[in-house]
Amino acid sequence: MSSNMMTNNLTSEQEVPTRHWIALFGGLIGAFMAILDIQITNSSLKDIQGALSATLDESSWISTSYLVAEMIAIPLSGWLTKVLGKRRYLTWTTAIFTLSSLLCSFSWNMTSMIVFRAMQGFSGGALIPLAFSLVVQLLPIHKRALGMALFGIAATFAPSIGPTFGGWLTENFSWHYIFYINIPPAFLVIAMVRYGLNDEPVSLPAFRAADWFGIVTMALGLGCLEVVLEEGNREEWFSSSFIISLSILSAVSLVYFVINELYHDKPLVNLRLLRDKQFAMSNVAYFILGMALLGSVYVLPMYLTQIHHYNAMEIGEVLMWMGFPQLIIFPLAPKLTQLIKPKYLVTFGFIMFALSCGVNTHMTADFGGQQMILSMVLRAIGLPFIMVPLSLVALKNIRQKETPDASTLTNVMRNLGGAFSIAFIATMLDNKTREHLAHIKESLPNVSQLGWETLYQQQMMFIHTGSSVSTAMQQAQSSLLSTMQQQAAIMAYNDVFFMMTAALAIAAGLMLIMKN
Repeated sequence: MSSNMMTNNLTSEQEVPTRHWIALFGGLIGAFMAILDIQITNSSLKDIQGALSATLDESSWISTSYLVAEMIAIPLSGWLTKVLGKRRYLTWTTAIFTLSSLLCSFSWNMTSMIVFRAMQGFSGGALIPLAFSLVVQLLPIHKRALGMALFGIAATFAPSIGPTFGGWLTENFSWHYIFYINIPPAFLVIAMVRYGLNDEPVSLPAFRAADWFGIVTMALGLGCLEVVLEEGNREEWFSSSFIISLSILSAVSLVYFVINELYHDKPLVNLRLLRDKQFAMSNVAYFILGMALLGSVYVLPMYLTQIHHYNAMEIGEVLMWMGFPQLIIFPLAPKLTQLIKPKYLVTFGFIMFALSCGVNTHMTADFGGQQMILSMVLRAIGLPFIMVPLSLVALKNIRQKETPDASTLTNVMRNLGGAFSIAFIATMLDNKTREHLAHIKESLPNVSQLGWETLYQQQMMFIHTGSSVSTAMQQAQSSLLSTMQQQAAIMAYNDVFFMMTAALAIAAGLMLIMKN
């Protein structure tokens, strides 16, 4: 009798109710929307800038305001879930995300757009860790790898298609549609979540016992840090008093935040989890993953635009190769975790990702979209073997009640990695381009004969088109300088991809030395 009861209980524990699957898919759609909106405006910035009569510097805040608000929202999500309950919090954040998307499309100037994008980022930032938490909380251990694979598709596929999708909507309709597109799936998310999750009462004790000092220092620290990383290169880093002030405020706030979290009875973010070496090393891997993920999505369209003058649709035809192959490979990852140790799968994934960046370290002026497809496919092969098994590796020694805090930390580290990567790449490209251009100019006398021949040929070409001798020489010199600048830029892009290759190789090494 007792053995039958135990069998029945075990079976019931392993079966996932249909309504829980519906709630989970609702959460994943919400996360997909939030991640998609990080990148979806990138291809449409010029159109938005023109429509709102904004400068280039002002338009950069369309992305920055979203990312700053998102960065603040992610650590708050665990506490707000306890206060409001998952069902209510997911419903409210999705509703605010929908409303702010609609308001973005109605923006009348850049100030209103920045405010509404911040609202969108704050509500969207909650959707990402909540989706991950639903995977852990609604699925039993033997189904968890499948859930993480589904989360991985959302986390990696969305940024891959974001710029392309945004560019297509802008070119075929208008920039307003990149915000309208959020509304139909948002209603679906709300319906699925409300059906699939039980209602939980509002916890006033959790609200009153909040780590308010941690909330304030976290918001100031991470918010200012994100602004520094996003705007630093445009403001010429520490030559700007604005960047210096924000850097000091961020550093002081984060120091106090870390001290507070380590000693607080009920911390906003449980940093004590980092005492587990495996979890700490996994977070380093998440940081590098964020660097490579967002860094590559940022740098590839820049290269194709600057060097080969691709439009949004042409860029999309290249970037789709890093997205669609994943849909085929992701279903395999959960099954392989049952046969092979997750750490070896993650190592393989990072190696493939490193190889994809390594392919792009020897680019020339002839290296265009077609030549990039190989690197896109290698990246698409590697990512599924990182996303799913890395979550399993990270949570190996983490108790179920600690998973929301663990999820918060991994999401923050991945986002910070992305922010650091974009800031570093932007600065590195500028500095390395100037450095390589100076070197090319210095080496020009050594190949002066070839240089003069090229200059003479170009002068003759311009003369044949109707230019005078002196004008043709000026045109030839300008053309040669343009060629030199292009070569310098390509060499700088090679350096960036080499840096990303090295970082991913370090992540692969970290995985190998883990015990479990």
